Amino acid sequence: MRTIGLDYGTKTVGVAISDENRIIAQPLVTIERTHANKLRQTYAAIERIIAENDVDTIVLGLPKNMNNTEGERVEDTRIFKENLERRTALPVIFVDERLTTMEADRILESTGVASKNKKQYIDKMAAAIILQTYLDMQSNNKK
Repeated sequence: MRTIGLDYGTKTVGVAISDENRIIAQPLVTIERTHANKLRQTYAAIERIIAENDVDTIVLGLPKNMNNTEGERVEDTRIFKENLERRTALPVIFVDERLTTMEADRILESTGVASKNKKQYIDKMAAAIILQTYLDMQSNNKK
């Protein structure tokens, strides 16, 4: 079984996946959203990924403000979580996603990805950071 990580945004959803041992997260795909308020195709794409990869857990980034308050994006993300749980019957676990996009940008820059090409990688890389954070927490809890 595997775990997927999601970086949910208004225009895209970055997706990452764990290995079967749930040790390493890797970027998988970025799902493009054509309309911010229409999610049917986004849910269907996530459901396909779940079915094709034997996924039993979803990790979702929670976009809190830097001062730890919750804004409008958090409410949208909570609704997305509820719908994902209902549609997939899988647990969806929140992980704080503050600074993940900045970290993803830093990683892409350090690996030599040109600025003009970062857009195609940034969301799935942020999802991988969200997922890796969760996997590391799970590993530390077992120790």
